[in-house]
Amino acid sequence: YTRRCITEDLSWSLVTVPPLTELCLQHIVHNFEKNPILNYLLPEHQKKVVDRLSTSLPLTVTANIVSHEEYWKRRCMERWQVCDVSNYGGSWKRMFFERHLENILKFFIPNTTDPREVLDLIPLCKGYVRKLEIDQFLPPLWVEQKKESNDLSDTEEEAELGEVYMHHYDLRDLLVDLPHLQELHLTYGVKNCGMNFEWSLFNFTDLDCSNLATAVKMCRNLKVFKLTRSKVDDDKIKLLARNLQHHPCLLELDLSHNLIKDHGAQALGKLISHSKLETLDLCNNQICHLGAQALAQGLAESSTLTSLSLRLNFVEDKGGEAIGHALLTNTSLKSLHLGSNNVSERTAAVFSQVLAQNTTLTSISFSCNHLGLDGGKQLLKGLANNKTLIELDLRHTEVEQETGFLIHEIVWANREAVRMGSLQQPTTEAL
Repeated sequence: YTRRCITEDLSWSLVTVPPLTELCLQHIVHNFEKNPILNYLLPEHQKKVVDRLSTSLPLTVTANIVSHEEYWKRRCMERWQVCDVSNYGGSWKRMFFERHLENILKFFIPNTTDPREVLDLIPLCKGYVRKLEIDQFLPPLWVEQKKESNDLSDTEEEAELGEVYMHHYDLRDLLVDLPHLQELHLTYGVKNCGMNFEWSLFNFTDLDCSNLATAVKMCRNLKVFKLTRSKVDDDKIKLLARNLQHHPCLLELDLSHNLIKDHGAQALGKLISHSKLETLDLCNNQICHLGAQALAQGLAESSTLTSLSLRLNFVEDKGGEAIGHALLTNTSLKSLHLGSNNVSERTAAVFSQVLAQNTTLTSISFSCNHLGLDGGKQLLKGLANNKTLIELDLRHTEVEQETGFLIHEIVWANREAVRMGSLQQPTTEAL
């Protein structure tokens, strides 16, 4: 008898053995964290490696080696639900590092979070960060020992009596090392604090202001600076204005929704006349006529400011008239917002002269004021020969309906003339 034995290799397959190049690329991907070989490969091989790289690789490995946008797109899409790359100059890598740095700063707790989380990231992200938007700063963890009392109060004034000042993350350690930073948007407060609300969570302290002023002064390429909803008062704005006065690049300053009064506005008036500032937003502060007069003086001396917003302040007619008189000589301002400032016919009379003489202003808002019937007629008179104003907001100003219609007709005709001129200009350039 003859015995026949048949053996079978279960791992054997008819599939062709991968080429050596493919095996090498697989090995590179598998060992990329320990030995990141990429720049020495051919472009087509680089793409194959990057397409297979894990998005969980440490940034110390990938930040300065992987420049392929598809890889950073994958990392962004996996981390955030909403990703609009158009807000980041079309760069996924820039989006990732800006949002990653913002998240670290938003949840940084002084004296608790290790500062190396930020400092170690700087060499990796400094070449890509152009804009930072930080809408909260967490204070240090602290425990306030309160005496038992049945008389509880939640008013801000009483809360400040036992206030313990808590300073936030010092931006000087960061901004100095971001050479390409051009936009900085900050809000000193805490989001979603819920039942843990304390007034002290919303303190922009004197030390915070001093550190920020120094940091912004050293950030030489900064063009846009926004510090909103942060309880910035006169003393703090004086310090900030002093440090921004000779900034070489700053073009836009947004200080809306703060506590700036007349003395702070006076400091900003000097800033307007001694800087290259083009846009200033002071919406929803506490500026009265003295502050508006100081701003008007700076406006009369400025040759760069193109947009000024004083919406939701208290400038009244004395302030409105001062700004109007400044615009009789100013030749740079294009947009002015004086909505909700309790101005009346007196201000409208001055702006009637402005509209008759000024050839720079293209947009004015008087919404939610008390111009009245005569104020509307004054503006209509000034617009008789005006060819440049294309926006005039007179909502809720008590202007007569017929007067408002005639004003709208003039402004609409100016807007159409500008539109037709812009359509004809490319044709002329082509010839």
